[in-house]
Amino acid sequence: MDEKETKLDEELNENVPEGSDEENEPEVAEGSDEPKEEAADKKQEDVEGQSEGGASDDSKSAKKKSKHDKKQDAMKEKVEELEDRVKRQLAEFENFRNRTDKEKQQMFETGAKSVIEKILPIVDNFERGLATVPEEDKGTPFAEGMEKIYKQLMTELEKMEVKPIEAVGTEFNPDLHNAVMQVESEEYETGIVAQELQKGYTYRDQVVRHSMVAVVK
Repeated sequence: MDEKETKLDEELNENVPEGSDEENEPEVAEGSDEPKEEAADKKQEDVEGQSEGGASDDSKSAKKKSKHDKKQDAMKEKVEELEDRVKRQLAEFENFRNRTDKEKQQMFETGAKSVIEKILPIVDNFERGLATVPEEDKGTPFAEGMEKIYKQLMTELEKMEVKPIEAVGTEFNPDLHNAVMQVESEEYETGIVAQELQKGYTYRDQVVRHSMVAVVK
């Protein structure tokens, strides 16, 4: 019985065509245990996945860049706003300082003019006193002392930019002269100051006291 089975198996094996098992087996990609078709499909999926992943990364990068640009624009706008505010404050401070300096200068000049107005009568008295000194007494120590004090006083006034107004021989100017009388004159023409009754003065080109004059009619 065993011998018959063995012979039967040998006959069956001899009847099977050679290479039939290899033709039914699927092709396998080189270096891989997977079939070639499955390997190709997997490779395509990997490429598509990489493509989708790259697009996603680009989108994220673009969004991140957009947010960064918006933040930069907001910061730039804030800086410009602060710079404009600082410039305005500096301009206001400069105007305030100029206005304050001008007011201080005006107050100083007003105070100086007030003091000068009080000093001028003293100058008038010196001039009247020196004018009454007889010729024979002009060389005495008293007369010379009075002359020196008068010159010192006038020097200090000149340093303060206090100057006498020209009157005699000049054309009458209501901005500088105060005409109190009219006179006839053979020396001067009509409208010319012929006599100065009280000397006038200016302080920094502003009239402190008008000259009191007589004008040729």
